[in-house]
Amino acid sequence: MNTAATQHATTALVLTGGGARAAYQVGALQAIAALRAACGERRGPSPFAILTGSSAGAINAAALASGADQFDHSVRRIARVWASFHAQQVYHADYLNVLRRGAHWLTLLSLGWALTRWHHMHPHSLLNNAPLTQLLAQLVPLARVPHLIRAGHLRALAVTASSYSSGQHVAFFDAGDAQQPWAHSQRKSARGPITHAHLLASSAIPLVFPAAPLPIDGHIEYFGDGSMRQTAPLAPAIHLGAERLLVVGTSRSSAPPLHCGVGTQQPYPALSLVAGQALSNIFLDALSVDIAHVQHINNVLSLLTPEQRSQVPLRPLQLMVLEPSRSLDELAARHVCELPRTIRALLNTLGVHADRPDGGNGALASYLLFERGYTRALMALGRSDTLARRTEVCAFFGWHDRGNPVRLPSY
Repeated sequence: MNTAATQHATTALVLTGGGARAAYQVGALQAIAALRAACGERRGPSPFAILTGSSAGAINAAALASGADQFDHSVRRIARVWASFHAQQVYHADYLNVLRRGAHWLTLLSLGWALTRWHHMHPHSLLNNAPLTQLLAQLVPLARVPHLIRAGHLRALAVTASSYSSGQHVAFFDAGDAQQPWAHSQRKSARGPITHAHLLASSAIPLVFPAAPLPIDGHIEYFGDGSMRQTAPLAPAIHLGAERLLVVGTSRSSAPPLHCGVGTQQPYPALSLVAGQALSNIFLDALSVDIAHVQHINNVLSLLTPEQRSQVPLRPLQLMVLEPSRSLDELAARHVCELPRTIRALLNTLGVHADRPDGGNGALASYLLFERGYTRALMALGRSDTLARRTEVCAFFGWHDRGNPVRLPSY
């Protein structure tokens, strides 16, 4: 295998979770496709042989994998969906469904002690994401993945989900026959074709969307969001043979703390702020820790002689991380008013107010704001942040940057 082929076979894209925040990833992918064209590189197959994702990132990763032989076309198809999003494409937002699910769920939270004798009153989640099933059927033609693996356009696809039944974190993967499954404490892998059910499970934000049943080890378990209990987000890509990882996050790893003011008495946090911080812990914090772990290993290996390095079961990894240059919570707070009226009313009961454009008010909304004003703003930020690191991106892929202008889509 020549150098270019080897480099491609070990290049991975890791897409993290975050609900609607994953629109940022799409903007980054648009910029990567445009940079490849500006560098005069051959269009066609994806520059990534290994694709892994969790939560909404699993959907983006699976959509790219389904079109691994036509990267630019796949990016355009994904971008069209994210640029024209409405919440009703992901979850029911009509009065009947919101009352049946959301209001019912909140009522049980406050009066559950008095209603426990009515066993039939057990709503599974705050929102009903049934519309997402139809969207996945249009956006993600997963039946192509096994063929693309056999044809050599794709080495592996992995999506993660967390079992409510066993408490284990599972990386479901499809790859060539030579790839062996792996297992660690509280996390393991499972080989098999990736289905839309896996994507529904991986993107099932806890409490917000219902868990999905998946077959594993000869029985059925219920799975939720792939970012839960995900202590090592980079691990699936590494186990699948990645040596060069491009990671697209959905939060700033070094975001400054919110300024509270010296000597001021802060009000008790609204439930929306508590929920937003809890989701940030699920979706965002583990990635920063895992990146720091990989960087530490790289630093240690750089101190070893070639002979010493050959004696340890570790290898250096080329790592590039793209992440938002500004707070997505603050950006979401400016777009809360775009949510359907029923969802705004539901979130208002949790403390999210459309007339307060501050980051704390947008923390929870940032995961549910599948509305095109917000998703387009995130895509624009993803494009801008990626192009701002043009030299690094081109060097990561080994592209010769001729300084040609970059042509980006407009909406």
